[in-house]
Amino acid sequence: MPKSSDIYLSRRERQVMDIIYRLGEASVSDVLDHLPDPPGYNSIRAILKILEDKGRLTHRKESQKFIYIPTVQPDKAKRSAMAHLVHTFFEGSAPQAVSTLLDMSAENLSDKELQALSEMIEKAKAERKK
Repeated sequence: MPKSSDIYLSRRERQVMDIIYRLGEASVSDVLDHLPDPPGYNSIRAILKILEDKGRLTHRKESQKFIYIPTVQPDKAKRSAMAHLVHTFFEGSAPQAVSTLLDMSAENLSDKELQALSEMIEKAKAERKK
C-alpha cells in the first residue's frame, strides 16, 4: 500500500484533479474557470505545484503558460483511491465495501444494473477458478 501522503489529497486538490481529469489537461486559467468558489490565481498555481510534488501532475510550457497533465490515468487513480478507501474504512474487506454501496443505493439500482453486478460477480468467480 502506498504511503498515505502519496494518496491523500485535500478537498481543493481533489477538485483540481477532477477538473484536469475531466478536461484531459488544463492551465491555471482553465482550472479557475471550472472551479466552484475559486481562490486567487496564485493559490491555484500553488495547488498545482503541490500536486506536481505529490507526483499527480506534470506540465509542459505553451507560450507563456503551463499546461498541466495527470501522471496517472483516471482508471488507475480510481483503483488506487478505492483500494485506500477499502483499506481505511472497511478493514480491507471488498465485500463490506460493496455491501455498504448496495445498502446506500439499493432502491436506486435498476434491474439492468443489478444484472450487471451479478454478471461481474460471476466473472470474478470464473477468473478465480482459472
